[in-house]
Amino acid sequence: MLRIVLFLVLIALAGAGAAWVADQPGNVVLTWGGWRASPSIPVFVLCLGIFAVLIVLLWSVLTAIWRMPGRIRSRRHEKRHARGRHAITQGLLAIGHGDTALARRHAEAARRHAPGDPLALLLHAQSAQLEGNRDEAQRAFRAMAEREDTRLLGLRGLFIEAQRADDAVGAVMIAEEAIKLSPSSTWASHAVLGFRCARGDWSGALAILDSNLSAGLIDKQAYRRQRGVLLTARALELETMDRDVARESVMEAVKLAPTLVPAAVLAAKFESEAHQVRRAMKLVEAAWLANPHPDLADAYAHVKLGDAARQRLQRVETLAAKTPADKAGHVEGQLAIARAAIDATEFARAREVLAPYVNDPTQRVALLMAELERTEHGDGGRARAWTLRAVRARHDPAWTADGYVSDRWRPVSPVTGRLDAFQWQTPVASLPSDKGTTIETSAFEEAMLAAPPPKRVTVASEVPAEPVVTAPAPTPAPAAQDNAPPAAKEEAAVTLAEPVKPAPEVAESSPVAETPVFRTRADLGKPAQAPIQAVIPIVRAPDDPGIDDDGPSDEFTEQIGTPKAQAGGWRGFWSRWGA
Repeated sequence: MLRIVLFLVLIALAGAGAAWVADQPGNVVLTWGGWRASPSIPVFVLCLGIFAVLIVLLWSVLTAIWRMPGRIRSRRHEKRHARGRHAITQGLLAIGHGDTALARRHAEAARRHAPGDPLALLLHAQSAQLEGNRDEAQRAFRAMAEREDTRLLGLRGLFIEAQRADDAVGAVMIAEEAIKLSPSSTWASHAVLGFRCARGDWSGALAILDSNLSAGLIDKQAYRRQRGVLLTARALELETMDRDVARESVMEAVKLAPTLVPAAVLAAKFESEAHQVRRAMKLVEAAWLANPHPDLADAYAHVKLGDAARQRLQRVETLAAKTPADKAGHVEGQLAIARAAIDATEFARAREVLAPYVNDPTQRVALLMAELERTEHGDGGRARAWTLRAVRARHDPAWTADGYVSDRWRPVSPVTGRLDAFQWQTPVASLPSDKGTTIETSAFEEAMLAAPPPKRVTVASEVPAEPVVTAPAPTPAPAAQDNAPPAAKEEAAVTLAEPVKPAPEVAESSPVAETPVFRTRADLGKPAQAPIQAVIPIVRAPDDPGIDDDGPSDEFTEQIGTPKAQAGGWRGFWSRWGA
């Protein structure tokens, strides 16, 4: 709207100016050599305007002619650039849906039409990676690393290729170079941090962590947790070499991450050695409320050196009572009580605690039951049955990170190099599923667990068992031979025909005591030998075809006749003709 108003205002001013010029009287005299002209003022102004327009048109034509080569070159460059952009776009789309040949073709077109475009180099490198041509990809990434605008991208590509080639040293060198260029590079800082942790360079890892906090890569809470993890790792490593530094590190770690289990355990150990029992108990209780763990229970039980087993049991019961029954970690407290009760020879208390978990035990429950049977009753059979059951039982929680199960806590995942990756949880492979169990319960296990536990008998009350005396077996008669005289054979037949006398009935006696599951070798009587028959009849077995008296049949013989018919010469000829 404003433009329209301005346009109308300009038209009005131009009309007013033209009217004013037209009303002006007088002439303008122009003299050039022998030529003279005296037009009026309006005519002169009109001619002057036409001359200015012609000058402008002429200047424009000359300028266009002068600039035409440059414009032609620029037009060609723009057209090539447009083709290169189109090839880059189509090539990236081809890489996205995995078309190797099409991506390679578009990469060649992009490199031909737009050789200086950084996206063309990226497309060339990614198409080489898609084809599996690592040498070509490394060349493309090196070319990108030599340019200012694509240096970080080229270093990232070289880092990935070094990882694929299992060149850890080269990958870390590239990551450190990237950190020098850009301290806020997330992938480079994580790579260098993981490498220094894997190498045990905890001071260098702490420096990288401080750099990540300054660059804003992590927040304050994550920084405190990760710093606590690194300090705990350094304290565990220096526990036996430099106890002062280890103590200082773990005390700072437990302040930064009070729920970290290994930090709380080690800090409680140092406080217990310094006779700071109450402070050590508070550290363990704070970690236990967040994450019940058997190491915490063990540290809490031994927090006061020199205590008896029953005192440790009472202390563990106090710690377990802090975990409510509806919490997932309640079972850890019960197992800790069972462990302490077995050590204190409170077997009834141990059985009471383990009773809710016996029907569907985990490996630790089954092993505790095996130890309980062996310690309380000395029953090796039931102990072995529980041990066999532990092999098939569900797994207990363990330190797990990225599918890797470790027997101890580690600061970094060995799979991905991620810091603070290990969690106390049940491994994925041992989670319940809808499939049946692969290994079924054995008859030995069922029999051992179903039988009541035997009573322990003291050595003084044991009476040596007398060996069982068995009557000697009758001497068998010699076996008759096939070529024996007929009389001997008849006598043997008569002997076999005599009826067998029935065995005398066993007289009733007092009830026999229950036979133990395992007996000594002296209690086992030797089985009586079966008498050997005097005559062993020759009977053909059911699956024995035997030997036919007629001999084997021959189809060839049946077709051509008897051996007489097989004779050669004129005799065979006449025999075949029936002569």
